[in-house]
Amino acid sequence: MITASVQRMWDDDAASRKLGMELHSAADGEARLTMRVTSDMVNGHGMCHGGYLFLLADSAFACACNSPGPVTVAAAGDITFVASARENDVLEAVATERTRYGRSGVYDVTITRPTDGLVIAEFRGRSRTIQRS
Repeated sequence: MITASVQRMWDDDAASRKLGMELHSAADGEARLTMRVTSDMVNGHGMCHGGYLFLLADSAFACACNSPGPVTVAAAGDITFVASARENDVLEAVATERTRYGRSGVYDVTITRPTDGLVIAEFRGRSRTIQRS
């Protein structure tokens, strides 16, 4: 299931869609996205550049924290790279709400390679709900 609020946001998210990300679910403070590592995403060591991993995690985080409805943005985020991903790997990012309090929230995202379950990265994002003007 994908909530209407996330679907509207996703439809306008050219950056995530241009990188080939696919949104599979986003509801109840959780989200699941996938992305295939292309040759354009690989660094000089033959590994997926960390910036693309951060972007995948950040997109999953955005879908999870916006699934309740109000417009919510990132206040901060950090990532720990655990293992490398290579060209043609399909990566899965699963975001989970840990807590929401007032206008703030904390979300964890795990990026894995589903073919073998290898954890590629762990991300923690902090959110803030805003009022649109």
